[in-house]
Amino acid sequence: MKVLMVEPGYAPYEKELNGLAEMQAAVGGLIQAIYPFEEKVGIVCNEEGLINGMDFNRSVPGGYQGVFGPFFVCGLGDEDFCGLTPEQIKTYQKMFHKAELLIAAGKDGLVTLPVEPKVKAEQVPDKPQKKYKQNPER
Repeated sequence: MKVLMVEPGYAPYEKELNGLAEMQAAVGGLIQAIYPFEEKVGIVCNEEGLINGMDFNRSVPGGYQGVFGPFFVCGLGDEDFCGLTPEQIKTYQKMFHKAELLIAAGKDGLVTLPVEPKVKAEQVPDKPQKKYKQNPER
């Protein structure tokens, strides 16, 4: 299934995940699903991200405050997770584009600072090679 992977400090990117083992590997452990959106999508994160000391990732709406460690956004089928549509990928890429630094946490919620995300090497498109004309006079 095609999901949107969101890692601490990095821009979100599309990833293909198939089966429980790949989902657990993507989040670094046991999975937990949360449902902060009205749309039929969920966030799948590491169930123990906070207690395992994973880095803060992003703020999440719907009373969840924030997620620690990597997570992915996926669609929700009738009985299971499913892939995202191209429109959903664009929506959630935009929503989670800015990385966040956790400044403080308290009873009133989280205080974060949005920052420009890093981009993974595999997300950078290949640059076309320049073609040079041979000099026939040589």
